Amino acid sequence: MTQTASRFARIPKLSRFGWLMGLYAENHERLTRMFEPAGLARGVYLSQVGDGLDLRLHVLEQHRYTTELRLTYALVDPLTGEPDPSAYLRLYHDAHQVEATHCYVGRRWQDAIGLYPPPAQVLGHRMRMNTFLGKWLEYLAERGHGMTRLRPVELDPAPSDPDGEGHAGAAKNSAMNA
Repeated sequence: MTQTASRFARIPKLSRFGWLMGLYAENHERLTRMFEPAGLARGVYLSQVGDGLDLRLHVLEQHRYTTELRLTYALVDPLTGEPDPSAYLRLYHDAHQVEATHCYVGRRWQDAIGLYPPPAQVLGHRMRMNTFLGKWLEYLAERGHGMTRLRPVELDPAPSDPDGEGHAGAAKNSAMNA
């Protein structure tokens, strides 16, 4: 009995923060294996596998150590006019991590956890977002999305922009004020 107890004592416990950093690393591996986003120019790319769920990869910004992305289907929420589901991602080249900074799956983070949540609640929310991202990336890979199916596209000015300007921003603001 003491041998079993001492064996478990040597196994370090993983904190919630450590677990989150592990999710970031796993998501980096999945995303870079599928799309190699660090090598893509700014713009919008479409991946089609013939299932009617076209995937859009928006490369918002390319920086020396990071890439800002938005991953979404070509589906629009009828209430807000925003693509749904949608995840904003930050890829850290040097740290080999991808962080889902925010997701839009029907509602905003403020609606999910409030304006001034305690740190433990923020960490839990980040864990849920990045777990969602990992599962979504796995699903996309299983469906066949990847570099071989990725092609650049031109978008209409009407789809949403990340700053909330223009037609889509007006639709979003009117929906949030309703």
